[in-house]
Amino acid sequence: MLVSSRATVVSAAAPQRFLSNFKRISSVSIPSSFGFPLINDHREKKINTTIGWSNYSYRMDKKKNLAFTCAAAASVAAQPLENADALIDSVETFIFDCDGVIWKGDSLIEGVPETLELLRSKGKRLVFVTNNSTKSRKQYGKKFETLGLNVNEEEIFASSFAAAAYLQSIDFPKDKKIYVIGEEGILIELELAGFSYLGGPEDGGKKIELKPGYLMEHDKDVGAVVVGFDRYFNYYKVQYGTLCVRENPGCLFLATNRDAVTHLTDAQEWAGGGSMVGALVGSTQREPLTVGKPSTFMMDYLANKFGITKSQICMVGDRLDTDILFGQNGGCKTLLVLSGVTSLSMLQNPNNSIQPDFYTNKISDFLSLKAATV
Repeated sequence: MLVSSRATVVSAAAPQRFLSNFKRISSVSIPSSFGFPLINDHREKKINTTIGWSNYSYRMDKKKNLAFTCAAAASVAAQPLENADALIDSVETFIFDCDGVIWKGDSLIEGVPETLELLRSKGKRLVFVTNNSTKSRKQYGKKFETLGLNVNEEEIFASSFAAAAYLQSIDFPKDKKIYVIGEEGILIELELAGFSYLGGPEDGGKKIELKPGYLMEHDKDVGAVVVGFDRYFNYYKVQYGTLCVRENPGCLFLATNRDAVTHLTDAQEWAGGGSMVGALVGSTQREPLTVGKPSTFMMDYLANKFGITKSQICMVGDRLDTDILFGQNGGCKTLLVLSGVTSLSMLQNPNNSIQPDFYTNKISDFLSLKAATV
């Protein structure tokens, strides 16, 4: 049996588990009915905020704040994957990131079809989780199909879906609206979940004429602002979202992800959703609740949906601060692939505190790395 020597930070999804899971906690008052991940950024923060609706409201003040660090303190450096069979046999489910693991831009990474076929032949459950919110699950299903991969829609979980699922999980009022800074994927998932929304791509062409005495109006019924990657991002959206968060009582501020960069093409890295989220963080002076990786919301959702034991999951990704931390926060085994944004030098940098259990060049190494003969 393959056993990880890594110190693991377990899920932050349930408030009742906070006291035992985080490194440092002063005091916090949270209603027992409040069942979603509170704060999930891996950087150390001190929170002074009020979030929620009726029974979901809570407050953490300056004197009694929650301060923690989610990054796992690695007692052992990541090991190169030398025995793929042992890792495969030790888990029931593989969760794969997509960008940088399965594809780059619109190009499939070499050896992926054969690797997925191998894992399925061994009876492994495959799940694909992406922080990219520009597409819905159905749209991602078409992308997999276009690349020649047979992946069921039920196996795909995008952060666009996570935003809608999260709002459902807290019984977000159906008479409230959601302002979207993001693309079509978020709109589709919100509509499928029965929520009313405004914004999105259609606000991409709107401009503000800054004339003396000009006052920008906004919808007072907006109860949540969801921010994701947005190629139509502009000042109108920043101001509209800012007004909703700052002036609408109890308005939630959600981020699909805070990725610094993304793979729009396979030629270079491009500014990611974190740049859009950062603009509203600056203007509202509030931190968002992030529903994508490394938040454990999606991990808990998947575990409940499929009845998976988290210790029987291996998270495979190319990012340390999202994919690997996502797996560690969820209590899973973790495998870093060097086919995306993280290089070996970045992994082994003394300043890097996030260490996966194993690392390898690409997922197709599963095809060649066999158990060593004794």
